[in-house]
Amino acid sequence: MPLALDPTAPPSGGADGKRTLAIDPERDFTIELGLDDPDDAAAVAGHLAKQLRVPVDQLPPLELRKRSIDARRGRVRFHLVVGAVSEAAPEQPLKAVSGEPVIIIGAGPAGLFCAFELARAGVRAIILDRGKHVQARRRDLKGLTQHGVVDPDSNYCFGEGGAGTYSDGKLYTRAHKRGDVRDVLEILAHHGAPEQILVDARPHIGSNKLPKVITALREALEAAGSEVRFGARVTEIVRRDGKAVGMRLADGAELLGRAVVVATGHSARDVHAFLEAAGVKLEAKPFAMGVRIEHPQPLIDQIQYGRAAGHAKLPAAPYRLAYTPDDGRGAFSFCMCPGGWIVPASTEPGALVVNGMSLSRRDSPYANSGLVVAVELADLDKQNLATPHGGITLQRRLEEAAAQAGGGMLVAPAQRATDFVRMKPSTTVPKTSYQPGLHATDLAAVLDATGVPLAARLREALQAFERSMRGYLTEEAVLVGVESRTSSPVRVPRDSQSLQSPDLVALYPCGEGAGFAGGIVSAALDGMRVARVIKSDMFSAQVAQ
Repeated sequence: MPLALDPTAPPSGGADGKRTLAIDPERDFTIELGLDDPDDAAAVAGHLAKQLRVPVDQLPPLELRKRSIDARRGRVRFHLVVGAVSEAAPEQPLKAVSGEPVIIIGAGPAGLFCAFELARAGVRAIILDRGKHVQARRRDLKGLTQHGVVDPDSNYCFGEGGAGTYSDGKLYTRAHKRGDVRDVLEILAHHGAPEQILVDARPHIGSNKLPKVITALREALEAAGSEVRFGARVTEIVRRDGKAVGMRLADGAELLGRAVVVATGHSARDVHAFLEAAGVKLEAKPFAMGVRIEHPQPLIDQIQYGRAAGHAKLPAAPYRLAYTPDDGRGAFSFCMCPGGWIVPASTEPGALVVNGMSLSRRDSPYANSGLVVAVELADLDKQNLATPHGGITLQRRLEEAAAQAGGGMLVAPAQRATDFVRMKPSTTVPKTSYQPGLHATDLAAVLDATGVPLAARLREALQAFERSMRGYLTEEAVLVGVESRTSSPVRVPRDSQSLQSPDLVALYPCGEGAGFAGGIVSAALDGMRVARVIKSDMFSAQVAQ
């Protein structure tokens, strides 16, 4: 992302007037700036020149490569990583696709980016999704928030773009070893995401902008010859001679291809049934469950920024918290949404799940975050749930208890954080962003319906979080139940090299639902990785022929 310097700066150096560069064009430099300077190109150049002890006119045109906020030690500063403007890497355009398709189940980030990477090599894909395209999903989300009506095939979790489309579009990831994160971000930016995502340390797009990006990505795939089908719920894997060759849909239609990629999200529970029917073994994996906590955003800003809170250049403050007691059963914040809303993310009638989202400007007066507790395989064993589906059973117990405690219509059970720690049911709760509304109650009774001591662990964690963020545990903070879909509690095993199921040739488990990703970018990276393996296998087969 280039930063233009003052064009009137005179050249320096040789007699021919050419500029003598004072920095290594291959090197990055980190500079620290005050709150008023991060968008001022002249200030950036001036700080770097001062740091290097050279005249400003000896600097080349600079490029901003990363920007972050440092609020430690009570002094808020911007940290910028800059370097000489580099030549942009050539874009890898999509080719006109042809031939026998790869069948992909799921139009979330794993499925879309798998198809995108295949199209770069001219390989055709057909993506199947049980939900609807992004615009049609809006009506069903309105049914959730305003009428408490759950459409099992179209909601915050199912449909074009997956669960991330209408829940913020957070792009922060630690999965840098899994692939080229920059490539994913550039693809999103090329299809309409703000270029700011290329430099922000914790990038996000916003639920108001991400739908258009997803639509543009799908249209690019369709223009190349791949296909995306909505309202296409898969019920069976078609097998021939021990190989996955296609899918059978709920309407009886059958689609055949050269390989099958299962890229469903963490909430497509019925997928496990047709995988097992095809002889694919599943296994349980650790996950986490808990609640959402909501604060007034100005309170979080004050805690995080101190006297700088309210400065025009500072965004709504985020936070990240973790607590690990001696027994190792920790609790942590998850999917923190500064300036956001809590939304109903249920996928089944009679069950209540909440999630968080925010728009690109993050200008809601509320901050919310998941506060969840690790659920280990030993916890499932103690509940006699040591099966591949044990975690789903535990999730359902919690979600159904929450729906019952809320009283219906997706009203959420809630409790002031201070009352929860005192083990005292709330009779009133603060105002909230959650549109279906809150019902004041005792959330510990809901959490303990699982049989796992979630409430006790969460109570201990909240007191630890108050010690690290003074003011966090307050009468203004409300716990909203329940946050149960942090990740899939089921893993679909695959070979570490071929990425295929060991039980069925040409079946590629992929993304969050298979247990190999956790978020938009990591799911996209996993989809691209699977695509590259498929392309490699196709090339090897062609050479062998």
